[in-house]
Amino acid sequence: MRLEAALLRLSELVDWEKRARSGGAMRVSLEPERDLCARLGSPERALLAVHVAGSKGKGTTAALVAAALRAAGVRTGLYTSPHVEHLRERLLLDGEPVDDERLAQALERALAARVAALQAGTPACAATWFDVVTAAALRLLADARVEVAVIECGLGGRLDSTNVVAGRVCAVTSIYLEHTAVLGDTRVAIAREKAGIAKPDSVVVVGSLGAHDEAADAIEAHARAVGASSVRVEQPAERSIETRNRALAGAVLAELARVEPALGARLGPEPLARLAAEAGRLAGRAERRTAGGRTVVLDGAHVPESLALVLRDLARDPALAVPPVVVFGCGLEKNAEGLLKALVGRVDRVFCTSVGEGPTRGADELVAIARGLGLVADAVPEARAALEVALPATGADGWVLVTGSLHLVGALRRFTRP
Repeated sequence: MRLEAALLRLSELVDWEKRARSGGAMRVSLEPERDLCARLGSPERALLAVHVAGSKGKGTTAALVAAALRAAGVRTGLYTSPHVEHLRERLLLDGEPVDDERLAQALERALAARVAALQAGTPACAATWFDVVTAAALRLLADARVEVAVIECGLGGRLDSTNVVAGRVCAVTSIYLEHTAVLGDTRVAIAREKAGIAKPDSVVVVGSLGAHDEAADAIEAHARAVGASSVRVEQPAERSIETRNRALAGAVLAELARVEPALGARLGPEPLARLAAEAGRLAGRAERRTAGGRTVVLDGAHVPESLALVLRDLARDPALAVPPVVVFGCGLEKNAEGLLKALVGRVDRVFCTSVGEGPTRGADELVAIARGLGLVADAVPEARAALEVALPATGADGWVLVTGSLHLVGALRRFTRP
C-alpha cells in the first residue's frame, strides 16, 4: 500500500516515456536532477559507477557487467530503464529487486525533495517522473553501500538525468538513428549526445559498427576533448546481438579491473566465463515465453536496424525455423515504415495494434504502411486481442513475435508465462 501510494504521487509528474517529445517539448537540463540530489545528500558522489549509454544493447550490457561483478562477490547495484511491467524492475541490489518498503521510502524522500524545491523555487521544482525515480535510485544505492553501481542512461547521455554520476568506466554501445527530435538527426549528432557521459579521467568503451564508423570516431573525439581515454570494440556485422553485448561487457570489466586493481583481483581474468547462459537477460529483450501452447518471443526493438538483427538472430535457432506471426505496434515518433520494412520477407503475417500508453501509431495507419510494403497485415486495435488472434494464426509449429515497442511488450507480457 505504501509503494502504491508513492507511485500514485509519482504518476502526477511529467513522464516523457509516455509523452511526445517532438517540437522541442521535452525539457532537457540536468539542473533539476542536480538540485534533487543535493537535497538528498548528493548520493551520486558516494558511488563508484559504471555508466552505459547507446542505441542498442545498453541495458543488456549493463546487466551483464552487474552479473559478472555479483558472481565475483562484489556488492552491486543495477539501475536500468524502462521497465516492462513494474517500476521495481529498474533497481536491483545484488540481482534482486529492492523490497517494496525500501523502494517506497526512497521514492517518498525524492518526492519530498521535489516539494521542498517547489516551496523554495529552485530547479527541482521542474523535476520530472524520471528525475525523481533516478534520484530515489541513487539515494537507495548509496544507502545500500554498493561497491559498484551500474547505471544505464535513459535517453541520450549528456542531458540524461543519470548523468549526475561520474562513471569511472563508461560505455557507449552501437549508435543508430533514434529519438531524433531530441538527440539530432544524424548518427554523429546522436553519438555526441551519448558521449556526454564521459568525464575527465574516465575510460569510455566505444562500440564500433565498422573500421570507419563516424559515430564511434565522434565519441572518441569527445572523450579526448574532456580528458577521458577510450577503448574501441569492433562489432562485425556477422556477430549476433548476444556476442556484441558480451564483447562490450567484457571490455568494460577489463577496464574496470585495470583502473580499480582491488576489484580486478576479485574479478579474475575471465569474469564473464563463470556466468550462466541466462545471466544479463532483461525482460522484453528476445525473451521467450509461451501462451496458448505457442512460443511467444517478446522484444522491444524500436529502431529498424535493431529489429533486423533480432529477426536474423532468432532465425538461426532451429526451434524458430518458420517465419513468425508478428504482433506489432510502435510509438508516434518511431520510424514505423523502417521497422515494418525490416519485417518484409522475414515474417508470415502482421497484426498491427496499439502499444498502450503514450503517443502511438494507430493500428489502421500501421496496416496501410505494412500493406504498402507488401506485408500481409491486419488491424487489431486492442493489444490483447491482437495476441489472441495471432496465436492460432501461427499453425501447429509456428510462433509469435511481439515487437516494435517495450510498452507493447509490457502490455502483453502478463498474458504469457515462462
